[in-house]
Amino acid sequence: MSAKTLDQKLARIHADPHHCKDFILADAKDADMALAIGAPGKSPEAHSGEVRARSLSEFRDVIVQIVEQKLVDVMLMAASTSEVLSLHRRIFDNSPVTPAVRANDTTDIHIIRGSKYPTSPSLPFRTATLDHIQCGHLDCTPEERLRGPNLGLYSITFNNDTMLDRQALEEYKQFRIEAERKGFRHFLEVFDPNQPEAVEASKVPEFINDAIVRTLGGVTAAGRPAFLKMVYHGPKAMEELVHYDPHLVVGILGGSAGTTYDAFKLLSEARKYGARVALFGRKINNAENQFAFIRFLRLIADGEISAEEAVKAYHGVLQQLGIKPYRSLQDDMVLQTNVMSYGGSGPTISVPASAPAAAAKHACACNGQAGKKAGHGECACPEKPLAASPAKPQAVNGNGQPDFAKMSAAQKVAYQKAKWDRILG
Repeated sequence: MSAKTLDQKLARIHADPHHCKDFILADAKDADMALAIGAPGKSPEAHSGEVRARSLSEFRDVIVQIVEQKLVDVMLMAASTSEVLSLHRRIFDNSPVTPAVRANDTTDIHIIRGSKYPTSPSLPFRTATLDHIQCGHLDCTPEERLRGPNLGLYSITFNNDTMLDRQALEEYKQFRIEAERKGFRHFLEVFDPNQPEAVEASKVPEFINDAIVRTLGGVTAAGRPAFLKMVYHGPKAMEELVHYDPHLVVGILGGSAGTTYDAFKLLSEARKYGARVALFGRKINNAENQFAFIRFLRLIADGEISAEEAVKAYHGVLQQLGIKPYRSLQDDMVLQTNVMSYGGSGPTISVPASAPAAAAKHACACNGQAGKKAGHGECACPEKPLAASPAKPQAVNGNGQPDFAKMSAAQKVAYQKAKWDRILG
């Protein structure tokens, strides 16, 4: 059995948490526990205007190739995929990559077409059992438990509701007890509230930090998570959590929406302020080339290249491979999130606009049809076009935060959809 880089890095981090520069990178390929048919990502064979996802077999083939690349430390999967790749094909036996399995799937990640589940208060739920994760069937023998993964992701969504949050904590407690008895490790995912009115937006970073510390305050070493997975709320919140307990290894989730620069800058900034783990899901899965994307994530995580350099180099690789990028380099260098905001109180998720932004209007009679300046793609007429009217978010308050009290039910659903488009992964 090959030594695992995850275990080596965790040991070094705990030995010297203030100076160790090791960074753990994970690929979250567990989206079929949330997105179902769309989980494998868009098929390369899809045509313009056609929505066609990869098959599950193609999805698993990509996982195998990424594991063979040996650049991620953890590969997170659904139990069914892990059974095929970990228990039957044994792809992790001689690999430095650690297999991990999503151990629970709370109702707020049941992203089913036509459903309203993500907009209802989160309820605890577990599809997989630890026995099925470890050996593929119920009642594993001690020897059989050693055959499969011994690391899982457990997820909690706090909604500032005494009854709901107590139920979530009770389920987590029972999971920890079972996991300890069966020699199963876990890392803890803490989502932001999925009820927009649950916590004032500017207080969410503090609420989540306190919820994490409160949740783990009574948990002894044998039951504590190996590391955390959470939304990056900015430098201030990250520094606060890391300062409180340097041995609480904090990881950030990658989300989905945004540019390549968003992904690379998020990793760079989180690492700068104390994060030691990053789990990217759909940002990897939806990349033009997953293997090149992961290579640059690894270089950023190891401090060998800046986010800005990585975006440019990534586009260079795409050009060499003859792959058309989704955006031009100029457009892909635009930062669409607030990862630079120190307080982290600004909106990390854009509220959907009520209508698309209006097209740019020209002040001249040519309406932009007078030809283009060579090499610039600009109108050659003497009158400059007027700026397009910016799209206005639905119902925001004076601080630029979503005002949920003024939102209609449809607007709240749209907000939640945009939120989960960004968070999942």
